[in-house]
Amino acid sequence: MVSAPSGAGKSTAVARVVREMDGLRFSVSHTTRPPRPGERDGVEYHFVDEEAFARLREGGQLLEWAEVHGYHYGTGLAEHERARREGRDLLLDLDVKGAAQVRARIAGAVTVFVLPPSYPDLERRLRGRAQDDEPAIQRRLERAREEARLFPEYDYVLVNDDLEACVESLKAIVRAARCRLAMTEGRAREILKTFEREQGEARA
Repeated sequence: MVSAPSGAGKSTAVARVVREMDGLRFSVSHTTRPPRPGERDGVEYHFVDEEAFARLREGGQLLEWAEVHGYHYGTGLAEHERARREGRDLLLDLDVKGAAQVRARIAGAVTVFVLPPSYPDLERRLRGRAQDDEPAIQRRLERAREEARLFPEYDYVLVNDDLEACVESLKAIVRAARCRLAMTEGRAREILKTFEREQGEARA
């Protein structure tokens, strides 16, 4: 689960990791915001209207949801269940409110916060995207100040001053998470049984 202030480069890093690592599934969220140029329904997001989003929320079909910059975002429970059926790890791109909800619901969720190198760097990136007017940029910057203070709530913190290094660090976190006891205990116990069989045969 990865969070970051808008403009920190989180989405780019996450997309690279999903593309370059096996066994990962990107969680496609629902949102009520309109698509940006180049975004496709069902790929970057499931684009829905407010009424459809409310039905998902009230029907208990969302793992988490939040309002961000006047629009609603949420992760469908179906995404989590599909990844489990496929035997894949689910990688979520969430804001801080959504991440807090997931931490409360899924024990052992691995959380990563991505920071920009500095506030001026973040401002330059947001202006360089040329996607928002000045009031929207100011809202994003103010929200970034609030979100950045929450980094101590996460397991890992990455500074995205070099995209390649950030991507490799995120891959390393995924690999480490796959080696945790909760993920490997079943296989380890099966291996232990082979030791016991060998010991029994030796005694015989």
